[in-house]
Amino acid sequence: MIVRNILQRKGSEVISVAPDISLHEMAKVLRENKIGAVLVLESDKRLVGVISERDLVIAVAKHGGAVLESPVRDFMTEGVYTCSPDDDIKAVLEKMTARRIRHLPVVEDSNIVGIISIGDAVKHRIAETEAEAEALKAYITTSR
Repeated sequence: MIVRNILQRKGSEVISVAPDISLHEMAKVLRENKIGAVLVLESDKRLVGVISERDLVIAVAKHGGAVLESPVRDFMTEGVYTCSPDDDIKAVLEKMTARRIRHLPVVEDSNIVGIISIGDAVKHRIAETEAEAEALKAYITTSR
């Protein structure tokens, strides 16, 4: 299975924020959309970072509650890893595991076409494995 298949099932909506909004406003975006991370895009839609709930917790733990008024740009992860819609799910899972990341923007022809989480990838990998197991069971049953 490839990333494109997952995006077709889950949708390709990308939630993003500007780098100058506050951590507090970013937290509201996470809550309202029931997501764990958002992409940080400049006004020209250029990807400049990603910020997650984990980044928010680390910022508050290090700097206290007043940090919530600080801009996202001060705490986002820059140099974001991405994947392609044609990447294999196994390769995406390996990249996420090796890099210890939970979200990958999906980029095609320099455009962001979606975002995939480790949960999305695992869910679809499990479904794929279960389908393969069922196909093997059916083959064994019918070949007797």
